[in-house]
Amino acid sequence: MEYSPPPLFKQGPSALARLIFFVVLSLALLVSDARFKTLEVVRGVLGAGLYPLQRAALVPRDFFMGAADLAVTSSTLRAENTQLHARNLQLSQQANAAASLAAENAHLRALLQLSQRIGAQTTPADIQYDTRDPFTQKVVIGGGSQQGIQNGSPVLSEDGVIGQITRVFPMQSEVTLVTDKDQAVPVEVVRTGLRSVIYGTAKGDLLDLRFVPISADVQVGDELVTSGLDGIYPQGLPVAKVLRVDKQADTAFARVVCLPIAAVRGARQVLVLHYVPQVPPNPIAAEEAAAAAEAKDAKKKPAKPADKKSDKKADDAKAKPAAAASGATSAPAQQAKPAANAAAANTRPAEKKQPERRPKESLREEAAKAVEQGGH
Repeated sequence: MEYSPPPLFKQGPSALARLIFFVVLSLALLVSDARFKTLEVVRGVLGAGLYPLQRAALVPRDFFMGAADLAVTSSTLRAENTQLHARNLQLSQQANAAASLAAENAHLRALLQLSQRIGAQTTPADIQYDTRDPFTQKVVIGGGSQQGIQNGSPVLSEDGVIGQITRVFPMQSEVTLVTDKDQAVPVEVVRTGLRSVIYGTAKGDLLDLRFVPISADVQVGDELVTSGLDGIYPQGLPVAKVLRVDKQADTAFARVVCLPIAAVRGARQVLVLHYVPQVPPNPIAAEEAAAAAEAKDAKKKPAKPADKKSDKKADDAKAKPAAAASGATSAPAQQAKPAANAAAANTRPAEKKQPERRPKESLREEAAKAVEQGGH
């Protein structure tokens, strides 16, 4: 009698076969999503569906933080009030100076016929939580495509640049901080105008200014701002300050370590910029697009029937080369006839000029007659 397990305990395919199947499926999904963005819609739907659960999970944290804010003492409030008054006075002085400088700048730009800088629109958002990946520097903010946030937009705080939008969901967005090892920002030194690119580090607390020659004038304390050459970050946004400069003789570039100006991990409220760069179109790309459009239009248009006039012109054009060819063949024959006549005329006088030859017997008879006449 054969033994067979009950239907409840039948395992089906082996564990190794299932493992191989799911590994292959996972790799296929990873490659398709990374190369072709096939799971963006699924990810957006899941993010929108899980958003209420995320908000519900954040309620206890928000409750405790709100209770801590209510428990602030009066002395702390007075100290913050005094600090805010001093800050307000300082900002008012800077605003007055900025107004005069803006008027002077507008006047000088009008004289030099330069284009005016266009201000960018902003969208405020709150940082909700950090991502779970410990090897990346990313946070999630409470604002997505429903609020007009786009992928690639720069994110700022009141002190300077803190990151860039790298993924957008309907109600949330993912921000990669400037301290991430894969994040790069084109910057320039305010004091000298030296341009370079600043990167994050593996530790996530400092920044690395790369591709700086040893002979470059970079000092500790120099401020770095965005250069605006990439078309993503507007020009002049504060990024970092130079913390240390290491120059070694065996390398072509100096190692410049910088410290972010903005509190990358301490910010709670941020601004998302909607910056549209005023970059002229690429002439090569424009020419290629125009040529492609012309070729497409030429394929769509049917060939028109030829008119009678055009047929006559074509026949005349064909006849002219034939006549020219026949004339070219007859011309050498006509030129050959005068040449032959001239040669004949030249040979005839030559024949006349030659004296007639007499026979020897006639000459002897004439000599004898002359002798007889002389004797008589």
